[in-house]
Amino acid sequence: MPHTLDVTLPSDREIRVTRTFDAPRAVVFACHTEPDLVRRWLLGPPGWSMPVCDIDLREGGQYRYVWRSDADGSEFGFRGEFREIVAPERVVHTERPDAAANMGDALCTLTLVERDGRTTLTQTMRFDTPAIRDQALQTGMTDGMGASYDRLERELLQQPVG
Repeated sequence: MPHTLDVTLPSDREIRVTRTFDAPRAVVFACHTEPDLVRRWLLGPPGWSMPVCDIDLREGGQYRYVWRSDADGSEFGFRGEFREIVAPERVVHTERPDAAANMGDALCTLTLVERDGRTTLTQTMRFDTPAIRDQALQTGMTDGMGASYDRLERELLQQPVG
């Protein structure tokens, strides 16, 4: 049964998304931290690919994602630094879009809680200002996250990851 993405605004600077997956936490964690797995599902709506997915998974390590439109070849990307890693339950990192360097870094906290073989993912993004949070919401980012999480569940979590 597909699960829906729950989006809330816990403060004027934060966006929180929650989704439950029918999979163990270690598998969901691997899908968020191993480049070969990330580039298979973190694509947003149909018509996008991820030609760059670099992850140096250690505290102080960097990551960089670049997406490309199949329709016109346009690209956009994000980069950041890992601040805290507690495998397989928590990752804290910064996030900055390439195209809007003046937006500052968002602080993102991913938490994975497993109960009876099901994992609840909570992703909280804290922005520098309410205006930046609102601007991020207007990009349709939560729709893209929902499409990506649907793909994660449909394409990776229905079969063993390895």
